[in-house]
Amino acid sequence: MKNTIRAFVVLCFLGGWATACSDNTLEEPEVVQQDPDPSNPNDPDGENPQDFTPVGTVEMLNSARVDNNLILVNDAGANRVYLMDKEARLLYEWELTNNIGNDVVLLPDGRLLASLESDDPQIRFGGKGGRLQFVAPDGTVEWDFLYSSPDAETHHDIELLPNGNIIALVWEKRTAQQALDAGSSVDIDVYPEAVIEVDPNTNTIVWEWHAWDHLIQEHDPEKANYGSIAENPGRIDLNYVAEADTWEQPNGDIMHANAIAYDPVNDAIFISANFFSEVWVIDHSTTTAEAAGSTGGAYGKGGDLIYRFGNPEAYRNQAGTRLFHNNHYPNLLRGEDQGKLLIFSNGNDINQSTVYELELPATYALEAGADNEPQVLWSFTDPDLYSGKVSGAVPLPNGNILITEGDFGYWEVTRDKEVVWKFNATGFFWRGYHHNRDAPEIEALGIEVPNL
Repeated sequence: MKNTIRAFVVLCFLGGWATACSDNTLEEPEVVQQDPDPSNPNDPDGENPQDFTPVGTVEMLNSARVDNNLILVNDAGANRVYLMDKEARLLYEWELTNNIGNDVVLLPDGRLLASLESDDPQIRFGGKGGRLQFVAPDGTVEWDFLYSSPDAETHHDIELLPNGNIIALVWEKRTAQQALDAGSSVDIDVYPEAVIEVDPNTNTIVWEWHAWDHLIQEHDPEKANYGSIAENPGRIDLNYVAEADTWEQPNGDIMHANAIAYDPVNDAIFISANFFSEVWVIDHSTTTAEAAGSTGGAYGKGGDLIYRFGNPEAYRNQAGTRLFHNNHYPNLLRGEDQGKLLIFSNGNDINQSTVYELELPATYALEAGADNEPQVLWSFTDPDLYSGKVSGAVPLPNGNILITEGDFGYWEVTRDKEVVWKFNATGFFWRGYHHNRDAPEIEALGIEVPNL
């Protein structure tokens, strides 16, 4: 039996939570579950299988240029994951066992890979998680992995590797004393980032990386990691966020990574470090032991950053121009666009969001005092485009770009920057993923897709 559609009404977005996925507020939206909708688009044998109910408002601004395919909607506000078409017709929805933690993706075999909250998340920053799952098309949980404790918890984003393993972001606690011993300028517990790689067949962690192993600071010359930040671009400034004027609620969330991506060509992992307004790139070819140091791996740098971009100010680099003002979803492109990346710059301190398409360097490298920033190939902004949190962009088969504006909905824009379609609904939209209407994953779900 397919899952019953759940209709949710978000009564209010408590202002703090609607920003929670990239700041340190702990509030969450109040969500009320209504009675199920009697017409279930997941059930082709229902009485009204074609009685599709729009889930929001569509502006069809130039229908001739709109991509006629589907969107997997991640609505973190209502804890909903569903498929819709460009007329906002609800085609399929999954009932999840737990709240979204944020990312849920649809795999080619019709399964979901989901980052969810544990029953009682222990590290409660925005984007909190603690639970990873594979979910079958009928809602059966095929894999349920918990990584949730006061000392470490998965959060935000996950990715399936070509070898079938899963990489996930992790917050890990360091006590105030540990932080002070490392040269912290604040006397509080801190929660730096880590990455784990999990084998879902055995539930074992087969590889890991810890930002804590790659810190530098100029605050306390008595500490071992004291040194020149500008001269060591492969190291992470422990006090960058703590010493920033924008850190209004110091609660220990000193990096706030919000996305992870894998580059299979270069065996590298991209980490969106939101509070640094940049993207970090690390070498995945290392062993775990090498990842804890500064030697080994394909790049010979161990777990030090092999590349970083978006905000040269984060490592006191006088060369290069800052692009990002908080950022989400470094989307590595494939096929003919291999080597390019789409990313959403939230623009928090300028109240203007921008989508960039970037040309990454052929070889990842960092040089002190050099312009390490990638080339901007294309960008899009608009006076009405602004979301300080979440959001992202994906390419479409017709060449257009699908943009998620987190607290609004979705835009579709052409390469010549014509806005051809918009979707708006009450929600807090983490991302929107494109799926062709005849893709294997859509066939695996067994749903009938109406024509536009």
